[in-house]
Amino acid sequence: MSKLEQFVRNLKDQQLLLPIWFENGALKLINQLKLPHKEEILTIQKVEDLAEAIRNMTIRGSGAIGIAGAWGMYLAALHSGGTREEMIRAARLLKSTRPTAVNLMKTIDEIMDCVNGFEMTPIDRIEAKVIEILERQLQFEHLLGSHGANLINDGDTVLTHCHSGALAGSGYGGRALSVIRKAYEQGKNIQVIACETRPYLQGARITAYELQKFGIPVTLITDNMSGYCMSVGRVQKVVVGSDRVAANGDLANKIGTYMHALAAKEHDIPFYTATSSHTIDFSIQSGADIEVEFRGAEEVTSLNGQRLSPKGVEAIYPSFDITPNSYLSGIITEKGVITHPFSQNLQQLNSKVVQ
Repeated sequence: MSKLEQFVRNLKDQQLLLPIWFENGALKLINQLKLPHKEEILTIQKVEDLAEAIRNMTIRGSGAIGIAGAWGMYLAALHSGGTREEMIRAARLLKSTRPTAVNLMKTIDEIMDCVNGFEMTPIDRIEAKVIEILERQLQFEHLLGSHGANLINDGDTVLTHCHSGALAGSGYGGRALSVIRKAYEQGKNIQVIACETRPYLQGARITAYELQKFGIPVTLITDNMSGYCMSVGRVQKVVVGSDRVAANGDLANKIGTYMHALAAKEHDIPFYTATSSHTIDFSIQSGADIEVEFRGAEEVTSLNGQRLSPKGVEAIYPSFDITPNSYLSGIITEKGVITHPFSQNLQQLNSKVVQ
């Protein structure tokens, strides 16, 4: 058994919901499109098939996509013997799948740093880098969960949007659900309100599914109910994930996040994003510079293959929106909770732990 296979076996011995892993010479991933009614495990043997799984959101979530990028590069190395030309081709293909997902870009670049200087990269070199990435991602989740849990009080109801959990990360709790799971494990009596998150219903299908798995009480609402719930005192905190954070703290997250931030600001409810420092893109100065991915209109006009609107009706689907940093109470990372002024405090991430 290789070192990597043993590492994966050790992960499985923990209470993790792994979104993707390596087993018997192939990648295995949970088909998130089939949850919660069917826990289907797919076998991926080609980089092209993994790229399509990322593109069509069979696997999704910023952390999980980043991990998938690392696994995809490992798969390319196995099939090509680490040939530089094939590694470059795989990197370009995987990067093209989700342009807003900075974690995907960064993990692939990390793998490519191992390739540079080699015409044929030793497989064990790439294997070691994949293990390093997986270990780091899991450690991130535990650390940011601990920092974020300090912001949650006993008796709080926490609202979250989309799915930023174990299956969107490395298996513990992803971003937002790491905070919630850690607070719950500390013995705090908390509840969660999950927004359903149209049009893909990640909140209804996956967030609610994971919270049930963890034993955490959850109530589901439609996206347009959050303002009401806040106005009548049913929400004490808002914690969401992120797909990209700009250098000034502007947040790109699933479409609808900005709407919840507006309502939270109006009702003086703390609004946090939970993210790893890996997701902070210092090459992007503000949210205005973040590329927002537009997906197919049919994902809005249809649901589970069934047409919702009359034929001929047009629709748009910006997959993300931008929440200005002025609406954030803090950015929860593995290095601490960053508060205003974000531009100054985010720069400290690479030099010291931020309190």
